[in-house]
Amino acid sequence: MRIDQLTFTRFIAAISIVIFHYGEHIPPFNHPAISYLFRNANLGVNYFFVLSGFVMILAYGGYSHISAATYLKNRFARVYPVYLFAILLLLLYMIAGSNPIDYTGLVLNITLLQAWVPGKAFSFNYPGWSLSVEALFYLAFPFLVNKVYSQYKYSTLLLPFAILWLCTQLLAEYAIHSTFYQGFGTPSHDAIYHFPLMHINEFLLGNLAGYYFINKLHNKARTTDLYILAIGIFIAIVLMFNIGMNYHNGLLSIVFIPIILLYAVNNGVITKLSSLPVCIFLGEISYGVYILQWPVFAWVRGIFRHFNIQHHELYFYTSFLTLIALSALSYTYIETPLRKYIKSRSIKL
Repeated sequence: MRIDQLTFTRFIAAISIVIFHYGEHIPPFNHPAISYLFRNANLGVNYFFVLSGFVMILAYGGYSHISAATYLKNRFARVYPVYLFAILLLLLYMIAGSNPIDYTGLVLNITLLQAWVPGKAFSFNYPGWSLSVEALFYLAFPFLVNKVYSQYKYSTLLLPFAILWLCTQLLAEYAIHSTFYQGFGTPSHDAIYHFPLMHINEFLLGNLAGYYFINKLHNKARTTDLYILAIGIFIAIVLMFNIGMNYHNGLLSIVFIPIILLYAVNNGVITKLSSLPVCIFLGEISYGVYILQWPVFAWVRGIFRHFNIQHHELYFYTSFLTLIALSALSYTYIETPLRKYIKSRSIKL
């Protein structure tokens, strides 16, 4: 099962994260009326985690058993080719600029283990930490389908999953106000905000939302534009209150889930616009936009420095447009063909 209008939301989340990283002080994103939104746009990663759990159920929720080998091969085919391409681009950049190479971070990135090692989550290609988290989701999902979801109704799992979500929020809140937390960029920060087990709650709640959609909302399309806008406004109001990174462990999952469900059943104007071919394509390249952002911005920065070009706005928009173009090219010529090739190969375990 595929819901095209949700695909475009991935692009919105991806470019918001890019602006959070590089465009916070660039017009028009630095305008006081909207700048606070982009200061919190890293929440797009948490949206990815919830959406990932949701779409996994749309794809596999009809099965009582799935092959772990086939599933993992398909997920590898989907995420790893462009992920490795991003690492290679960064490695070439570091070699070309005679920059020191963090070989430990490189190995951890290649093996998708960086988020498990506090102090190394942001090593090498720093957006890759979320793929390290997603790898846990992928490893757990066959077990969840085969041993949990096939045995228990989703409604039965709501309470234990909600308790897990609450525990992660309380643990994160306690930790950042304790002597354990030493601030951004320290191993303690990674342990709280980037450790994979701190994010499993988001994936699990996304799974439950997927089962709820299949059982209660599938084939019940309706116009939900106003509800989507209302929740969007609610999130914007919530983000006006600057509480730093406290949202980062899935606190807003309980808000993302209604948005995803409302978006999934919507047949109004928002869906019609989001389902345009150009919007679907932008959604398809969103993974590249996210994972290639640091290599692209690093290369453009290096070129600007070489030619002594000092213009922040020009640097940002040149990098941004290059990122979109490279993401489209990598989707067409790397991601899609390699995904098809890898998925066509048989695996025997």
